[in-house]
Amino acid sequence: MSAPGAGHEFPAKEVSWQKRDVLLFANSIGVKADELHFLYELHPSFSVFPTYSLILRMLSASRDFRAIALTPKPIAFKLTDQEVTDFYARQKAVHIPGVPDLDHRHAVDGQRKITILKPLPTTSAGRKFELRNKVIGVYDKGKPGTVIETEQSIVDKESGEVYTKVVSSGFLVGQGGWGGPKGPSTVNYPPPEGKAPDATHVVQSNLETAHLYRLNGDYNPLHATPEPGQKMGFGGVIIHGLFSWNSAAHGILRELGGSNPANMKEFQARFASPVRPGDKLTTEIWRMGNVQDGYEEIRFVTKNDKGRVVLSNGRCLLKATGVKSKL
Repeated sequence: MSAPGAGHEFPAKEVSWQKRDVLLFANSIGVKADELHFLYELHPSFSVFPTYSLILRMLSASRDFRAIALTPKPIAFKLTDQEVTDFYARQKAVHIPGVPDLDHRHAVDGQRKITILKPLPTTSAGRKFELRNKVIGVYDKGKPGTVIETEQSIVDKESGEVYTKVVSSGFLVGQGGWGGPKGPSTVNYPPPEGKAPDATHVVQSNLETAHLYRLNGDYNPLHATPEPGQKMGFGGVIIHGLFSWNSAAHGILRELGGSNPANMKEFQARFASPVRPGDKLTTEIWRMGNVQDGYEEIRFVTKNDKGRVVLSNGRCLLKATGVKSKL
């Protein structure tokens, strides 16, 4: 028996991007000057950073929205926009068939997993791409709450080719017990015990980190001005969870994948704690040794300078080069 809402598709949305968007994203996640193929549009190997497609998506539930959403509401990020958008005005209530209208004021982001099937072109000019968003399932976890799992794909509208798939989960705290299926158990990917990391990557955020990252299309005021975060109990501005997620992806590709975008096939992590401006983020990275079709399993965890885990359940499939080729 399929889960309630499984297969329900939200209306497809057109997405577009320019080379300038690709450059901005690379700068905003900490790409370095010796990785010019992500930072210079005339570089012979100019490329889109492999996790960029998350910027084009719509989000259905996130810790950032818990004080403002009353029913399931896809939040559009960039789509086709080149101008700043009104984050709150873009919310649109939707209903998932077979699922009660749950209160998203207590929704927290779960985790993201991206699968790269084909590299995005450095601009969408002259072509038509769209975001397709569907429900995988809605699961009743009893007293703890409800999990909503969705899949978003970036697709060439004319050819039907799928470039990336992103599986996202959101957890609605304390809103279980409505009679739905419990759903599958979560697969965990802890780092190996008793083994030192094979590599580490450090990112020092500053007071402007969130202001730069939000120019990619996530204009939630929570990441720009202190008032929303104060009301939510964060004490002020917090940095986008996807900044931490994407900067960790960059760190792993840089440290173990030669900064070659073709070397990353999958990347996932669970959002564990908020990050404040000025936090230093250290990603500890382990090579697991098991290789399939040339891609090795990599596990990682990201902590702030107080030792608190901000990204857990980190896993990547990577062609590990062992050297930093930087193309």
